[in-house]
Amino acid sequence: CSQYRVCCHKYPRVTVNHRPDINPSPVSAADRERRDAAAGIQTTDRFARFSQRNDMFNRAFWDDEIRRPEMMAFFDSYRKVPSFRRGGGFSQKDFALRNAAWAVSDEFSSRGESEGIREGFNAPLRPTAQVASKRIEVENRDAMTAEIKQIAKLFGAGIVGIAPYDPRWTYANRVSSTTFEEDDTGLPEGLTSVVVLGHEMDRALVDTYPSAVAGAATGNAYSEETATVIRLSQYIRNLGWQAVGSMNDSALVIPYALQAGLGEYARNQLVITPEYGPRVRFSKVLTDLPLVHDQPRLLGVRRFCDVCTRCIDACPVKALPSGPPLDVQLNRSAIQGVIKWTSDAEKCFGFWADLRSDCAICLRVCPWNRDFGYWWNRVWRWFARTPARGWLIKLENLSKRGRRKQSTNWWKRIRSVTRR
Repeated sequence: CSQYRVCCHKYPRVTVNHRPDINPSPVSAADRERRDAAAGIQTTDRFARFSQRNDMFNRAFWDDEIRRPEMMAFFDSYRKVPSFRRGGGFSQKDFALRNAAWAVSDEFSSRGESEGIREGFNAPLRPTAQVASKRIEVENRDAMTAEIKQIAKLFGAGIVGIAPYDPRWTYANRVSSTTFEEDDTGLPEGLTSVVVLGHEMDRALVDTYPSAVAGAATGNAYSEETATVIRLSQYIRNLGWQAVGSMNDSALVIPYALQAGLGEYARNQLVITPEYGPRVRFSKVLTDLPLVHDQPRLLGVRRFCDVCTRCIDACPVKALPSGPPLDVQLNRSAIQGVIKWTSDAEKCFGFWADLRSDCAICLRVCPWNRDFGYWWNRVWRWFARTPARGWLIKLENLSKRGRRKQSTNWWKRIRSVTRR
């Protein structure tokens, strides 16, 4: 969901070809069904792999039904001079911080731009070196799994989980960022595991959504992801095994985060983690390195979201769903054949475009948006799994938690720390 190269010509409509995946699932159908149930994933007979071309950020360039100047101005604001304006959170200084936070991610995503390749968004991060000719054999999968997790954290990941490769979540195709024509994903054969990496978003910045300065929380996480993914995938290749560094490209990451036991899916379309709540960004490394797969775990989020409407009530364009999870496809930017809460991506991104920055109000107001490093928040988490959840929501609505904080307060905080 970062900025794309802006071209003014219109793109041809291209027939979507759902190419078969060359990597079968490493687990049996029965085990996959069991893991799906444990992760809260439900698919139907309508299921079809998602076409990356239908991602909302790609459609903004080729789909005349939704494309408008404000969307181009949104992407432009990350690369060119943004539209500074009065109002807390949208000054030159705020945009300067946001765009600087994206700098590392941008450096890599722009490397192949002339070839229609945006690394980390429309294509995997290209390796800095190829797979070593000599392979280190794995005698103990448990030990190797523990090692990979610790090295991932050494390289900057906050949380790490490992899921089995699942062809359902691989995009049906890769799309060019210049012509928006489709091509194969380019994934190698033999992939068996997906190492899922989570990076925490700065809570103080998140508290100021919607604002340009809050966008620094997103950009910073993406830049950190880029550095972590490149190093971890290179380490695995140095061992003689295949590793594909991936962010928003190649495959949907949320199902893998659920399968890796990192959290549970929520009404606001985010994964709630026991460490950071919804305040986390995910990336991944796809590999054939023999690893032990983590088990999914439910935190009680589904039952909590069944009776909570804070994100629905706070969304300014009413893009979030009420009622139970359904197999519904509001537009082509939603995957079909999955029973889940599905937002209206057209409404959501339309608001982003008008704002000239990303919006995460639904994240800010979520009752799970807490620092679970504190014991009192861990107590809250325990009660959230019980029938007391209704009272917790009432208390949340009566309190001031989740209310937007002015970006000027964030800058004052920075200055006060500097003076110490």
